[in-house]
Amino acid sequence: MRGRRTLKIRNIAATAAFGLLAACTSMVPQPGATQPAPLAVKQALASISGEISEANLRGYIEKMVSFGTRHTLSDQTSDVRGIGAARRWVESEFRKMGAACGGCLEVMTVQDTITSPPRVPSPTVIANAVAILRGTTDPNRVIIIQGHLDSRVTDPLDFTSDAPGANDDASGVAAVMESARVLSKRKFGATLVFAALSGEEQGLHGGRILAAYAKAQGWDVLAVLNNDIVGNTHGLAATVDNRIRIFSEGVRSNEEETIAAARRSVGGEVDAPARNLARYMDVIADQHMTGFDVSLVYRRDRFGRGGDQVPMVEAGFPAVRVTEAAENYTRQHQDLRNENGIAYGDVIDGVDFQYLAQVTRLNAMTMAALASAPRPPLEVKIDGAVSADTKVSWTASPGAASYVVWWRETTSPVWQHSVVVPGSETSTTLKNVVIDDWFFGVQAVSADGYASPVQFAGVVGAFFPPPPK
Repeated sequence: MRGRRTLKIRNIAATAAFGLLAACTSMVPQPGATQPAPLAVKQALASISGEISEANLRGYIEKMVSFGTRHTLSDQTSDVRGIGAARRWVESEFRKMGAACGGCLEVMTVQDTITSPPRVPSPTVIANAVAILRGTTDPNRVIIIQGHLDSRVTDPLDFTSDAPGANDDASGVAAVMESARVLSKRKFGATLVFAALSGEEQGLHGGRILAAYAKAQGWDVLAVLNNDIVGNTHGLAATVDNRIRIFSEGVRSNEEETIAAARRSVGGEVDAPARNLARYMDVIADQHMTGFDVSLVYRRDRFGRGGDQVPMVEAGFPAVRVTEAAENYTRQHQDLRNENGIAYGDVIDGVDFQYLAQVTRLNAMTMAALASAPRPPLEVKIDGAVSADTKVSWTASPGAASYVVWWRETTSPVWQHSVVVPGSETSTTLKNVVIDDWFFGVQAVSADGYASPVQFAGVVGAFFPPPPK
């Protein structure tokens, strides 16, 4: 997003979005607030960032590539080749991490037997490797990071040829594993879930299986960070692009008709929870990273394509896709070969580990921030028809020491203006802010400065919407 006219406004105002105005007591609207991040927040996230290891990321990918193929339909019983060996290795690594933190990680296989022609022509066990770090104060609030372990070549049904899948998507799984290693050393209020999924290339089955498991467990899923193809900076145009793209839906995939009616009336087409989760990650990068830019893409996924965030949003969970900006299609879904001077295939030489480490830092810091903040307000309302002022009200969030009320022009892609409200209050009136001309949202802030994502006013933007009637 850097270089756009709206960015300066966004960057200036963004320092409030992470709970950075908690010390501010004035009720005067503060567009362009510039209060620095609380020192404790900066230090905590810097510590997490500093522990991310490029060497570990390389080691994870080298091991995954060594299994030859990780095709979903490949061997599940061998100890050295195929998807089964790869999944069991990931689980063994999760167990080592759990042992290092005194058994803090619950490691499990979440699986189902799938028949889904043409890509899964016969009954096949599709299994996800999952590790869970339970929250200490709000364990039912869940943040998920995921990548898909399976790989493929040109023919989606070829499960015997070597399919290294170094970038698609061993890079995403490596980010999951390194985030688990670093974050498992710490405690958080919310629960963190680390998942290496299978079956993505055969029809997004791993994401669907995990979404069904989350629903069966009754999890309140606040965020899903789907990392898919996150390790390359050299695209087909021979240019280097160090940005990371974050794709997010603007309207809920599972939107009920009553919610759709409200959206048509008052707006919210670009404010599904996933969209505000993406904006949250953008702020994390701006505040806590140097030389690394988030590019917000206002689509559910790349044009005509899909990933494991799709079954998550279809289940009603706020989910984004994290993907490199410079995809190289000679390395995706290709048989290993040399043709017309071009080396085809998804091999480890195509992975930029310095870049992958930056992507992993963004994920890990985002998870830590979300898990340390209060929940977003359960409900945000606005009132002010035929008035020069707008009243914003919300339900109290447990653990909130303050709230930040945000508003922006209806044509702005990012939040622009803010005012801080003490935690003892659940409403404020914005003087001379006409309700017709702006969109509004609220975030909850902890005493130490961690903030929830901004929740758009109305049920359209609710991270935890009421169940359908």
